[in-house]
Amino acid sequence: MIEFQFNHILIHIQIIIYIIAVFRVLRKSKKLYLENYAGKNIASYNWLFQFTIVLTVIYMVALLKNILKFSDYPHISEGIKIGLLVSSLFIFCWYLFKVLDNPELFRNIDSKLKLVSELVSEEKNKGQSVTDEREYNEDLLKLKKYMAEKKPFLNSSLTIQDVSRDIEIPVRDLSLLINHQIGQHFYDFVNTYRIENAKDILKDTTKSKVTILEILYEVGFNSKSSFNTAFKKHTGSTPTDYRKNLKISSL
Repeated sequence: MIEFQFNHILIHIQIIIYIIAVFRVLRKSKKLYLENYAGKNIASYNWLFQFTIVLTVIYMVALLKNILKFSDYPHISEGIKIGLLVSSLFIFCWYLFKVLDNPELFRNIDSKLKLVSELVSEEKNKGQSVTDEREYNEDLLKLKKYMAEKKPFLNSSLTIQDVSRDIEIPVRDLSLLINHQIGQHFYDFVNTYRIENAKDILKDTTKSKVTILEILYEVGFNSKSSFNTAFKKHTGSTPTDYRKNLKISSL
């Protein structure tokens, strides 16, 4: 029936639009995470992105199954159907495992948070400068002093709200200071201090027996992959290679 075919096509168009919208939301979420969080929260984006990719692949396979169903290869369609049912079971188990093992993954982003680009745009629309030069210098000195003395980056779950509360600078102003004026995401800004601290530990000959895993937890990271990625981004080498080069240069 023509009505059935039309509804079938319309449903698939809606699903494709929905998938595109989800990826757009995820892209914005990634920016919000990087601009406001410096710990476990970024794992939420990584997992949600992976989960969305898996569901998109499943949908594409299901679409192929439906196409083959009305072609000259209906037996292939039935085989794909069985494969989808089995893979759905694995996906459900994976999802359940994530829920039980990492409940923090499902905590929402603060709905009041805005992208820095949006904040800057609002300031310009109001005819105001993003920040006064004198005020910027004062806040920057206060921030650097706080990071050096209090070492908040050692907290693996540090957020921009935590820093804002401790140094008494509004989240909005602090976000503009770090993400716009300094030109770094909050995530990278905090990781810079963590990496410098890790480098100091690696250079300390009295701590030569401390493992890389122990170091990454000590300086505020919560996974080896994120530590290696951040370390290589800031130094150009992995922590292990960095330690080896230090030993070679000391000979």
